[in-house]
Amino acid sequence: MPAENLTRDEAHERAKLLTVDGYEVVLDLRTAVAPPPEEGPRTFRSTTTIRFRSALPGASTFVDLVAPHVHSVTLNGESLNVDRVFDGARIRLEGLAAVNELTVDARCAFSRTGEGLHHFVDPEDGETYLYTQYEPADARRVFANFEQPDLKAPFTFTVVAPAGWTVLSNSDRVGEPEPLADSLARWRFAPTKPISTYITAVLAGPYHHVTDSYKRTLPDGGTLEIPLGVLCRKGLARHFDPEDVFLITKQGLDFFHDHFDFPYPFGKYDQAFVPEYNLGAMENPGLVTFREEYVFRGKVTQASYEARANVILHEMAHMWFGDLVTMEWWDDLWLKESFADFMGTFSQVGATRFTSGWVTFANRRKAWAYRADQMPSTHPVTADIPDLEAAKLNFDGITYAKGASVLKQLVAYVGQDAFLEGARRYFKRHAWGNTRLADLLSVLAETSGRDMAEWAGAWLQTAGVNTLTPSVRIGEDGRLGELAVLQAAEETAGASSVLRPHRVAIGLYRRETPDGPLVRYARAETDVVGERTVVPELVGETAPELVLVNDDDLTYAKTRLDERSLATLREHLGAIEDPLARALCWSAVWNLTRDGLLPARDFLALVLRFGGRESDVGVLQMLHAWARSAITHYVVPGHRRAAGDLLAEGAERELRAAEPGSGHQLAWARFLAAVACRAEDFALLRELLAGTTSVAGLDVDQELRWTFLAALVAEGAAGESEVAAELLRDDTASGKRHQVRALASRPSAEVKAEAWEAVVESDRLSNALVEATIAGFDQPAQRELLAPYASTYFTVLERVWEERSIEIAMAIVRGLFPMLQGDERTLAATDAWLAETEGRAAPALRRLVLEARDDLARALRAQARDAVAG
Repeated sequence: MPAENLTRDEAHERAKLLTVDGYEVVLDLRTAVAPPPEEGPRTFRSTTTIRFRSALPGASTFVDLVAPHVHSVTLNGESLNVDRVFDGARIRLEGLAAVNELTVDARCAFSRTGEGLHHFVDPEDGETYLYTQYEPADARRVFANFEQPDLKAPFTFTVVAPAGWTVLSNSDRVGEPEPLADSLARWRFAPTKPISTYITAVLAGPYHHVTDSYKRTLPDGGTLEIPLGVLCRKGLARHFDPEDVFLITKQGLDFFHDHFDFPYPFGKYDQAFVPEYNLGAMENPGLVTFREEYVFRGKVTQASYEARANVILHEMAHMWFGDLVTMEWWDDLWLKESFADFMGTFSQVGATRFTSGWVTFANRRKAWAYRADQMPSTHPVTADIPDLEAAKLNFDGITYAKGASVLKQLVAYVGQDAFLEGARRYFKRHAWGNTRLADLLSVLAETSGRDMAEWAGAWLQTAGVNTLTPSVRIGEDGRLGELAVLQAAEETAGASSVLRPHRVAIGLYRRETPDGPLVRYARAETDVVGERTVVPELVGETAPELVLVNDDDLTYAKTRLDERSLATLREHLGAIEDPLARALCWSAVWNLTRDGLLPARDFLALVLRFGGRESDVGVLQMLHAWARSAITHYVVPGHRRAAGDLLAEGAERELRAAEPGSGHQLAWARFLAAVACRAEDFALLRELLAGTTSVAGLDVDQELRWTFLAALVAEGAAGESEVAAELLRDDTASGKRHQVRALASRPSAEVKAEAWEAVVESDRLSNALVEATIAGFDQPAQRELLAPYASTYFTVLERVWEERSIEIAMAIVRGLFPMLQGDERTLAATDAWLAETEGRAAPALRRLVLEARDDLARALRAQARDAVAG
C-alpha cells in the first residue's frame, strides 16, 4: 500500500502543471467469464488514451496505474521503456510537450475486495457480475489516469463483454451494442461531462434491469426528461421492489429541482444494487451504486425502508454537491458528504412519506458523530488530509454526521432561504469546477449578510464537541426562578477548548395529570455563547419536571440533564409525548452511559422499562444496539450474567406483547436472538426454527431463520450439520455469507484458529466473506476462546497493513482488535504497541489502533462506574 499513497503536495504540484482535455478508455472484459488462471489474479485488458496539456513544456509528471502488467506506454508517438517508467503504481512521464497524448495498454486485475473492478460469481446460478467502486482513488486499478479530484475531464468509455449482458457507464450508450466473434459485443458510451476520476463507473453482467422515466416542465416552458433505471442481480429479482425505489427517486428529483434551480445535469439516472459492496452507496453520476442489502430478502421494519430512502436521496444530492461541484482535495471532503448527509434528511422530510427523518437523524446519525468527535483522532470538519490513506479514514462520523449537524445549525443561524440561495449561487458559479471552503463561505456571506468566517472558525475549523447543561433554580412559589445554560468543551485528546455559539431551543416539560404524558408547555429560542447563558424568557413559568436544552435538535452538542430532569426520565421517559424530544432524551442518557456518568445497568433498566413503549421503531432498534453495547462492554464483568438474564427476559416479554406482525415485534425478535443467554431462550429459538411453536404474527422468514440459527450456533446449541441444512434451504450469495459467519461463530478453539488463518494469513476470501468471518469470530460469550489472539493481534498488524488492500486491512484492524478482553492488560498491550511503532507504522494504521484503544479505555471507565452502583 505505501507506494500507492499519493500525497496532497504531489497532487497540488500536478494540478498546477496539467490540464486534462479528455480520456478514452477501452475495457475488454471477456476474461470475466473465462476459467480463472492457475496462478495470479484474474485480469482484463485496459487501454487508455489521455489528452492533456502541460503548463511547462519539458517538465516531468506521473500517471497513476495499479496493475499486474503494462504492455506498452506511448507518449506523443514515442514508445517508452515500461520497465524503466512503471513501478507498479505510477508511470513516470518525462519531457512533456505543451500538448500531449498518452496511451497506456495494460493488464489490470479484477478485484475481490470491492476496490476497483469487482468480480462476483453468484453461487446460486453461476452468473458473473461486475461493477466499479473507486472512492477515493481506485480508478487507477482499472485504467491509467491522474487520480485526484481537481483534474476533471470528459471520459469516453468503450466496453467489450459477453453479448446479452447489461453494460452501463456514467453516460448514455451510443447506438446498439456491436456484435463481435465468440458471443461478445462492444458497447460505446457518449463522452461524459467533466468529472473526477473517482466517480467514473462501469457495470456489466446479466443484471435484472427495470426502467422508467422522470418528466418535469422547466421554467422556460421546455421539458426535462430523465431516463431512469434500477438494477439488481437476477437472483434477487423476486425480492426487488423497483416501484418504491422509483417513487423515492422521483420525489427527490422534484425536491432538488424545486430548491436548487439547476436541472439535473447528467442525462440518465441509473441505480444499481450490487453484491459484496464495501459502502452504503456511491454517487457515480448517472450510475449510482448501492449495497444489495437494500434489496430486502425478508420482512424488515419501516426503519429499513426509511434508511434506504435516505441513502437514495443522499446520493442524489451528490449530483450537485460533489459531482457538479467537487472539492479540490480531500481536506474539503465535507463539501460533498456533509451536504449530502444533511440534504438526504432535509429532502426526505420535505418530499417523502418518511416525515420523522429528523428523529432518526438525532438518534442515529448524531450518535455516530458524537462518538467520532470524542476520539483522540477527532478532527475539524474541514480536515487536514496529507495523503490518500488519511482520506480513506476520514469518511467518518465527523465528515458525514457532524458536518450535517453543523449545516442544520447553519440553517438555524442564517435562515433556510439564505442557505438555499447560497447553494443555488454556489452551483451556478462553480459548475463543473472544484472548490474550497472559502468558495462556499463567500456565497453564504452574500445571501445571509453574516460574517461566515467567524462561524466557520468555530464550527468547521475546530475539533471536539461541547456539552450543554441546564442550571435550574425553583423559587419558593414553585415557579422557575432562574434558568441558565452552562457550556463546556469536551475534554478529549485532539479536541479544542472552543466554546461555540449555539442557536438552541429550550423546552420545559411536565405532566398535566399523574398518569398523563410529558408535554412541552413552554419554549424559548436563544443564542448560547460562552460558559453561561441566562434564559430570562422562561423565568416565572411553572416548575418543569424536565428541561431539554437542545429541544428540536437545532444545534450540535451533547446535552446533559439536571438532577430533577434525570429523576423524571428514570420514572417517566416513556411518557414523553413528542417523538423527537423522546429521542433526544434517549440520546442524552446514552451519552451519560458512554461517558461513565450513568451506570450501564441503569441504562439497561430504562430500556427494559420504557423500550416497549417506544413508538418509533428506528429509535427502538437504536436502543437495542446501545443495550447490546452496554451489556457487552460497559456492565462490570461480575454482573454481566445477571444483567443479561434480565435483558433476555425483557426481550421475550416485549416480543410476546408487541402487536402481531408489526415492525416492533420483528425488532424484539431480532433483539432476543442477539441477547439470548438462558436455556429457555435457546429452546424458544430452536422451536421457532422447527415450527413446533409460534408467536402470533411473527413470520420466521429466511433472514430471521439465519438470525435465530446464528444465536444457536454461537452457543453450541446447533452445529455444522444444521448450518449445512439451512444453506440447502438458502443456497444463495446471502445464504453463503450467513453460513460463513455461523461456522466461524462455533465455540471451538479449532474453529477460531481456522477463522483467524482464513482472514489474517490468507487472501482467498472476498471482502464480504472476510467481513462475515470476522463477525462470526468475535462473539461476546466466547471471551476465553478469543483470549490467545489478544497478543497475536499486535504482532501481525504492520504486516497486514503492508500486504493487504486498505479496505481489507481496515476490516482486520478494526474487527479483530481484542476489545472483548476488556481488561487493563489489553489496554497496556495496546499502549506498548503504539509506543513501539511511533514513527514506524503508517499513520492511518496507528489511527485505527488509537481509536480502538479509546473505545477500550472508555469501556473500562464505564465498568468502574457500573461497579460503584453495586
